[in-house]
Amino acid sequence: MRDDDLRPSGNIDDRRGQGGGGINLGRGGLGIGTIIILGLISWALGINPAILINGAQMIAGGDTSSVSQPSNRPTAAPDDRMGIFVAKILGETEDVWSQVLPAQANRSYQKPVLVLFSGATGSACGAARSAMGPFYCPDDRKVYLDTSFFQDMQRRMGGGGDFAYAYVIAHEIGHHVQHLLGVLSQVQGVERDRASANAISVRTELMADCFAGVWANWMNQRHGNIDDSDVRQAINTAAAIGDDRLQRQSRGVAIPDSFTHGSSAQRVRWLTIGLRSGNIRSCDTFGAGEP
Repeated sequence: MRDDDLRPSGNIDDRRGQGGGGINLGRGGLGIGTIIILGLISWALGINPAILINGAQMIAGGDTSSVSQPSNRPTAAPDDRMGIFVAKILGETEDVWSQVLPAQANRSYQKPVLVLFSGATGSACGAARSAMGPFYCPDDRKVYLDTSFFQDMQRRMGGGGDFAYAYVIAHEIGHHVQHLLGVLSQVQGVERDRASANAISVRTELMADCFAGVWANWMNQRHGNIDDSDVRQAINTAAAIGDDRLQRQSRGVAIPDSFTHGSSAQRVRWLTIGLRSGNIRSCDTFGAGEP
């Protein structure tokens, strides 16, 4: 994937090297090894990792309020290769969605902030830790990313490459688009039991995959910067982070009722739908019979 023509965004909050954003991993806290183990368990069981990690920290006598929110002072633009790459992908999501969302949904696009951090930091949705993986917090409209996740993708999940990393970022921005469209508020307000909550979560995540494909379609129209090998990278990554594959890796069996993000086949399917269509109307995972 070529990124020479992509404009780096200035909406990066680079918190790397800030000492964990106030997280205490020493006395009364959790060791990083414990946090990683809990993160893997959450993947296997389909549980929000924040629940396990924060709960374990409370049991251990830790104080989750020790997570401090960094100041709102602007940070310097990233000057390392990965930081610059992330800023360029974020900039391209801004340029694409500022064009696509008004044209296809009659909504203006409001640019989110992407927070780069190392290890741990604070968010309006609670503590953000690298073991959780990248996530979008609708309460502060920010994406949280520890780029060590990309190394984990290569080592543990069998995915990797620049376009695969771009897909991960675009997926989280897809959640921001869902927030602007009112999708997240609708699904959060539905009364449901555990099984139906997981099913709704799957459709929400698959829609974000599809939105990532829509973004990639428009980026390629603008720059002609992805080819078949790039698409294979993203498809391989989507397959690698499917719930069924992750569960089989962690405990030898997949339990569909516990899926929260979708199977490998589902994630590949919806990413491909968005990539081929370039239209958010094709991403109606809630209207589809079987996602």
